[in-house]
Amino acid sequence: MSCPLKYRFRVIDRLPEKPSPAAVRGTVVHSVLERLFDLPRGQRTLEQASLMIEPQWQQVLADEPEVAALFAEDADGEELAKWLAEAHQLLGKYFTLEDPNLLEPAERELYVETQLESGLTLRGYVDRLDVAPTGEIRVVDYKTGKSPSEFFEAKALFQMKFYALVLWRLRGVVPSMLQLVYLGNGEIVRYVPDEADLRACERKVTALWSAITRALESGDWRPSPGPLCDWCDHKAICPAWGGTPPPLPDRSVEEVAQESAGVDLVGVDG
Repeated sequence: MSCPLKYRFRVIDRLPEKPSPAAVRGTVVHSVLERLFDLPRGQRTLEQASLMIEPQWQQVLADEPEVAALFAEDADGEELAKWLAEAHQLLGKYFTLEDPNLLEPAERELYVETQLESGLTLRGYVDRLDVAPTGEIRVVDYKTGKSPSEFFEAKALFQMKFYALVLWRLRGVVPSMLQLVYLGNGEIVRYVPDEADLRACERKVTALWSAITRALESGDWRPSPGPLCDWCDHKAICPAWGGTPPPLPDRSVEEVAQESAGVDLVGVDG
């Protein structure tokens, strides 16, 4: 949606990208919030959450050793300390928005997958699923960035509608609430979807996959230059900036479908 050529570089070419401090911090904070609910009610405090940050950072290092490069030149540990302090601040903001002792999520980091009538498989991971005693479903997603402007809010909600669509197809129930929790500035964005919303989302997802299929068949992956290009790892090889992309690898539609259908449609957290 944001840039077809960047999609090609990531999914078709599988070009490596440098780890982002913000994205890795988001992974650590998400892991803490997931595990916070393993504690019994009454013990889900900011102090306990803060104690989880260092172990979760070490776990990320063990799972993805390449992220150590983020602090390779941080000899005195000052940058790492600042980065960890920012993770503490994000958790502190979470506790101003919700009291986890009053919640008992039905699911955390829930893997969902369904197949549309078109045959397209959708899949993804939902941060949190709350189910009320009366059966209503609330889909919750944590964002460690700031809440977006009205223009970008629609893109964030598309991700949530995507999850709601998968859950609707799986469970036959339209989620009653979609909730984005922005820890960067302490705001919650809520949206109440209906069947028309989710049918429109299904049409959009199907159209997106059709566009991907056409690009795979034609080899035409066009760049969409804009303000975010300065943060793209592939700017140097982008023709919009005078670069030359590598030759296209020989990848079938079926191969790409196995890897990419249902990936997080927003991308970098926040």
